[in-house]
Amino acid sequence: MQKTLVILVVGLTPALVGPHTPNLQRLVQRGGIRPLNTVQPAVTCTVQSTLATGLPPDGHGAVANGWYFRDLAEVWLWRQSNRLVAGEKIWEAGRKLNPDFTTAKMFWWYNMYSTAEWSATPRPMYPADGRKIPDHYTFPPELHDELDAKLGQFPLFKFWGPAADITSSDWIAKSTLHVMETRDPTLTLTYLPHLDYNLQRLGPDSNDPVLAKDLQDIDKLCGDLIEYCEKTDREVIVVSEYGITAVTDAVHINRELRKAGYISVRNENGREQLDAGASAAFALADHQLAHVYLQPSTDQQAVKSLLENLDGVESVLDESGKQQAGLAHPRSGELVAISKADRWFSYYYWLDEERAPDYARTVDIHRKPGYDPVELFVDPEIKYPKLAIGSRLIKRKLGARNLLDVISQRDTQLVKGAHGRLTDNPDEGPLVISSRADLLPDGPVEATGFKALTLEHIFDNKRSE
Repeated sequence: MQKTLVILVVGLTPALVGPHTPNLQRLVQRGGIRPLNTVQPAVTCTVQSTLATGLPPDGHGAVANGWYFRDLAEVWLWRQSNRLVAGEKIWEAGRKLNPDFTTAKMFWWYNMYSTAEWSATPRPMYPADGRKIPDHYTFPPELHDELDAKLGQFPLFKFWGPAADITSSDWIAKSTLHVMETRDPTLTLTYLPHLDYNLQRLGPDSNDPVLAKDLQDIDKLCGDLIEYCEKTDREVIVVSEYGITAVTDAVHINRELRKAGYISVRNENGREQLDAGASAAFALADHQLAHVYLQPSTDQQAVKSLLENLDGVESVLDESGKQQAGLAHPRSGELVAISKADRWFSYYYWLDEERAPDYARTVDIHRKPGYDPVELFVDPEIKYPKLAIGSRLIKRKLGARNLLDVISQRDTQLVKGAHGRLTDNPDEGPLVISSRADLLPDGPVEATGFKALTLEHIFDNKRSE
């Protein structure tokens, strides 16, 4: 078996591989680069599940970064259990081919209770006093303290939110190196999210020098990992899940459904909470795709017509459309809306800002019934953001319960980049770079073929000199 490292660099596209990424360029020259024909929605959990299983979304069931659990009548996003993903995973197939096959799964999603030998994933602590403490979950458990002792506390608040930066990707890269050095797995999967942040904040077309620095920083981390692989005779595959395209504003799909009388809310202390189980129709917004869930008695055609006529909506898939898109799974909405290339879907369902839920102005990926990229920004109306954040944190340390409410709940035009819709230009979409040019196809790599491609790197006996 040929040991192999897979580096998932979020948001990396062929157009971004160039003078700011010399390490990746050298890997391309040594091996090769191909576009990746990804799946829809082109979002983290869906694409990673396809890469790992070789199945489309209607095969593995991860139809977005979350979905409406009909039996609970609740929306749940960013769950962690690998048991939510159907299908044989890369490492399970590898173990069938050779029982000595081992895997380290470092921060790929659905990473809890997987069958990989070693794994780590973000997992904050939530004490009963309301605090959120940065942490991570590992298997086996002793790996947790080992990584903390070597690298310090996992920088959760640098992994997502207004403060997100290279710190989290650096921690993950170093933890990956440590596991390769100490465990020597056959297959190592690692996830570097850094490019995702400013590509959404600034947009891929921005000339801001920050983006050039981001590329240089992520390339340095990739270079460290590639250098280790060269020293230890490992093959390297770099892959991305999606490309980020420029956007102008959101489509407020739930507000339109509410105006039409489809959405029900509960009043809790003067604030409105989405009552999904009582709503005739509502949308789980996830970047540029929205699963629209309907009650059996709801007129599906009427809802479809309403959505098709919304400004910023490109198409609405019914059962036939979902089958063609690989989304005909019971977890999907009865309808699936896809935005135009320059738009994305907000989860907002309230019509009066004074009645918005208390989590609207916080970073809260679990309570919000949809993805909220505005969490990447501090509200520009806050005059002294560091003081505002610091004062709230001090109150928390003193034992007060308070909201870290520093996110805008109305300025969706802050967001300049989004993904989820399949890109029109392959240069702006995801990619595969491999140290083995002879194993790459002549044309694009299919996302459903990535599992087989990875196994070929490990089990191919015709390795190039």
